[in-house]
Amino acid sequence: MPLPRGLRALSHRDYRLFWIGQLLSRIGTWMQSVGQAWLVLELTNSPFRLGLISTLQFGPVLLFSFVGGVLSDRVAKRKLILATQIAMMLQAFALSGLVWTGHIEYWHVAVLAAIYGVANSLDMPARQAYVVELVGKPDLLNAIALNSAVFNGARVVGPALAGSLIAAYGVGTAFLINGISFVAVLAALVAMRTDGAPHPGARATMREEIMQSLRYAGRTPRILLVLALLLFVSLFVINFNVVVPLIARDVFAAGAHGFGLLMACLGVGAVLGAVGVASAGLRRPSMAMVVVAALVASAGVLGLGFVRSFTLAGAILVVTGMAQIVFTSSVNSTVQITVPDAMRGRMMSLYVLVFVGVTPLGAFVTGWLAETFGIATACALGGAGGLFSVAFLAWLWYRRHATT
Repeated sequence: MPLPRGLRALSHRDYRLFWIGQLLSRIGTWMQSVGQAWLVLELTNSPFRLGLISTLQFGPVLLFSFVGGVLSDRVAKRKLILATQIAMMLQAFALSGLVWTGHIEYWHVAVLAAIYGVANSLDMPARQAYVVELVGKPDLLNAIALNSAVFNGARVVGPALAGSLIAAYGVGTAFLINGISFVAVLAALVAMRTDGAPHPGARATMREEIMQSLRYAGRTPRILLVLALLLFVSLFVINFNVVVPLIARDVFAAGAHGFGLLMACLGVGAVLGAVGVASAGLRRPSMAMVVVAALVASAGVLGLGFVRSFTLAGAILVVTGMAQIVFTSSVNSTVQITVPDAMRGRMMSLYVLVFVGVTPLGAFVTGWLAETFGIATACALGGAGGLFSVAFLAWLWYRRHATT
């Protein structure tokens, strides 16, 4: 029996294994994300230091994502992903051990966050570029949407589970479960048959290959637009690891459980958005779809600056999560469908650099604004910055196409 249209990427055996492994591992990853944020607040009581941890965790992307992209074009992607996943598993176990033994200090969290960031910056370009080799271009947008459903379904389960377990057993539980969850993705990778071998042909130096990808992005208008939109939305809007715990604590005095519930609301919306994209049956999203989703996500963050009802905040996060995942899935598929196969790893490293690499700056600024002026002001300024940037870029795009 053929699968429903919204699940057709799962008809590919290796993608199905990859998807199941990611599902289990991502639950643990979101548990660790909640646990790490709450641990930093317990250790320091500082929004600024919370933002600094995000900066350290995502900052390595600025230095190493292009290296990861070049490597994923040069070596078997499956083996590269295996190595990076093992490194992140060991990082989770180290955090757990430090917490359970009572030796954890802020600097430990900072160093381990940076180590995770290095491994993740090498992992993400390879993992993003690997998907098209598992399913082919016709099912790529569906596969990306299903990946987003996994990521954000885990965002529903992971934070809610983490909040309850942290309240009952302590924050070390979240790190331990995350470490164990990596076993699932490692087992799936070992069982898969698709190596993601590099494309044959002469190789330039690493610097030359990086410059080739930058030149290609600069002369391809569609790629340039979606990456510019992603840059500003990531900078101003996608700072939920800083925003949500501060709203839970400072606006609603909700504790770890309330924090988990708000993060789960964000995840519910993202799953709904991912299911919608997967079910639409599109091969390439329209520019209107990308722009509208970016505007809605920006408006959601702006709204969080004024809300004083926990229920309303949860509802806004549902809508924001939905818009965010439609936006990021659309940008991801636009880049992958447009680029040549031999350049996909490097172009996905550029996608990762823009998406994740500006997160440290956004998290740093958001944390500083929240500590200086309050979380409401930080949300209002971030949402307004996103709305203005997206509207301006969309105006430039449509003005250019209206005159050609």
